[in-house]
Amino acid sequence: MYFFQREKWDFSALLLGVSIAIKFFPIVLLFGVALILGYSRKTKTLTRYLAITSATWLTFNLPVALTNGEGWWRFFKLNIERGNDLGSLWYAISLLGITQTFENFATIAFLSVAVFVTASKVYSPQYILWLTPLAVIAMTKREERNAFWIWQAGEALYHFAIWQYLASYSGAKFGLPEKVYAIFIIIRIATLVWFASTLIQTARQTGGRRVGNTQAEPAGFLADSGRG
Repeated sequence: MYFFQREKWDFSALLLGVSIAIKFFPIVLLFGVALILGYSRKTKTLTRYLAITSATWLTFNLPVALTNGEGWWRFFKLNIERGNDLGSLWYAISLLGITQTFENFATIAFLSVAVFVTASKVYSPQYILWLTPLAVIAMTKREERNAFWIWQAGEALYHFAIWQYLASYSGAKFGLPEKVYAIFIIIRIATLVWFASTLIQTARQTGGRRVGNTQAEPAGFLADSGRG
């Protein structure tokens, strides 16, 4: 962070790669890096930063992964398959009587990102690109697919509304008034909440177990998701 603040990008990226190799959680800092450099339109700098960080991480991890793949993968496997643990929100929910509701990793990922994009002070168009793949993987029942399309309809309405609202700044005849645009924002959030609540309801009914996408291999998992 010190070197990033002083725009010494390469050294900052190198040290971040080392940090992620030592303890995986600093990977979340890449979101801030992407946000700042992306906002400044420093696309080449961002690409180089990500490349150096990734190469540094691989330098530490690849030799271990190639010589002891099972041991190297254990950390990631544990975090994917682990249940609710002490101190977490999910553990608190289980203590309140909703046991094993959010064991589906794809559902957890979707809900976590959904909370983030809803609470953020800006709603970037790319947020829908973050959420949609997670939603597709998380869905297992017809009710969820119906709710998915309701949510997508809300997003489509919002996409129309924001451009009509921006058109009002240029004095366009059919620009959208502020209060009407605010209503479309609420509709978008409401449809997202509707879809999220449907995922939660399904998770409660199945006890958090997946009823589809049961393939152990990543390729099979994605293929199974596509058929769903």
